Amino acid sequence: MPVSSPAAPEIGRPATAWWRRGWLRQTALLLLAMSCGVLVANNPFRPSSENPDATARGYLRFKEILSYVDRDYADSVDTEGLADYAVVQMLEKLDPHSVYIPARDREKTDSFLQSDYDGVGIEFNLFRDTMTVVAPLSGGPAEQAGVQPGDQILSLGGKRVSGARLTTARLTELLRGPRGSSVVLELRRRHQPRPLSLSIARSRIPNTSVDAAYLVDEQTGYIKVSRFASNTYDEFKAALADLRRQGLTRLVLDLRGNPGGYLDRATRLADEFIAGSRKIVYTDGKGEQYDSQTYARVAGEFEEGALVVLVDEGSASAAEVVAGALQDHDRALLVGRRTFGKGLVQQPIALSDGGELRLTIARYYTPAGRSIQKPYGANYAEYSAELTGRSARGELQSADSVHFAKALRFRTDHGRTVYGGGGIMPDIFVPRDTLAHSAYYTRLLSRGVARAFALNFYQGHKAELEGLRFEQFNATFRITDAQLVSLAAQAAQVGVNTDVAAVRRCAPLLRNLLKAFIARSAYGPVAYYTVLREQDPELQRALHAVNDSTAQLALLGK
Repeated sequence: MPVSSPAAPEIGRPATAWWRRGWLRQTALLLLAMSCGVLVANNPFRPSSENPDATARGYLRFKEILSYVDRDYADSVDTEGLADYAVVQMLEKLDPHSVYIPARDREKTDSFLQSDYDGVGIEFNLFRDTMTVVAPLSGGPAEQAGVQPGDQILSLGGKRVSGARLTTARLTELLRGPRGSSVVLELRRRHQPRPLSLSIARSRIPNTSVDAAYLVDEQTGYIKVSRFASNTYDEFKAALADLRRQGLTRLVLDLRGNPGGYLDRATRLADEFIAGSRKIVYTDGKGEQYDSQTYARVAGEFEEGALVVLVDEGSASAAEVVAGALQDHDRALLVGRRTFGKGLVQQPIALSDGGELRLTIARYYTPAGRSIQKPYGANYAEYSAELTGRSARGELQSADSVHFAKALRFRTDHGRTVYGGGGIMPDIFVPRDTLAHSAYYTRLLSRGVARAFALNFYQGHKAELEGLRFEQFNATFRITDAQLVSLAAQAAQVGVNTDVAAVRRCAPLLRNLLKAFIARSAYGPVAYYTVLREQDPELQRALHAVNDSTAQLALLGK
């Protein structure tokens, strides 16, 4: 993730779902979909015996050429680097999602799907090349040591990090370490004349994938699932049960920006909504060893009741399995935009050098028989740019611009028409908010200006905010015109040229975002999501749909 990316937590993933909605997220989403995707359990690898002679000839040819290069080439060469490059190029000829992960990168890649990690528990933001604490994670060692939102971290373990042009990934590495080990943080705090020095012992930090779960009203619940990690199903099950105890009878499940993860966690989550023993997903690979069919098998927590699932172009692989199954069985309405379109299943294969091969071993299909994988060919660059192409074709603004082949038409349980061949098309299309993706607004986010402004406000008004309940804050607090002018002036200092007309157009979004950031620091993540939904057209449409039982029944053909 680039240095300019705002608000990253210690574990190195985006701090909030909001950031994934920007133009800059598209590359990150593609990389996550490639490295994460749909992962199956690690089965023993057995080489194919169908074509052993050709495999042996290819191996000997490569070995011979690499030996000559290493021995006789005019300049010194990095033979391991050349081998890695050759492997990457070979896999790209297969499909876009078969990847080789070197041993040095495995820990970082695997951490995305782990349920916890060893660290100090800090969510941070980079602004003007300075690491600024967004929030210490609740109950973590940083919070217990007294770290506060807005603290600027000058050094970590004696290493200067402020102004050092370090990447978010590198800063994350410095915060993390073996459980029980200590790291000294030098902090600059507002109104403190001298830097503070805190020694913090690292401990186990939960790496949650259910970002938010709360009641919007007395009956309507909202659950945001950011990925399908090792503990996602357990987190989801606990969150859903808690909301049911509070009175939940209808639910909005938010899978926007979810790049996938473990297939079995996704199917277990889907099983909570699907009654009986209906099919959830099936896979089809070479021969029969990777063919599988997964069915609902437990009495789920929410098999009845209105259900809406939010999806967008960042919803990929395992997230598409869930959305496709619920749509095929007419169990839920899908709201948003066409999903990413990744229907290839990767198996992680441990290699002798400590690296890992994630090899495509099958395609997955929805219960109705739809393949979700979008087309790909030999042109890897074209595949990578497909999301940008959707915008150019108008697909993110109009459902009429999305075209599916008639030959790929399928029927849901109640006879509704759905299509395969490139992502899951929602039942209710919501165009992407052009203001939220305007050039000026995107630059404000990418430079971390809005987050830094909100943290500065929080620090300056901490006592007042602590005297208000969130309900009072949410009902009365408003960002003024003067504060927006001040925000624009701060942005200009870091190279975001002032655009008065753009500020005026984005004013409602900026007011809401700044208020949400302040609420996050003062009251926690649920407050953040509660404020954000006021300017979230997709969520507003989903809440309208989940509360309109007549529309639900009509659209689902019941």
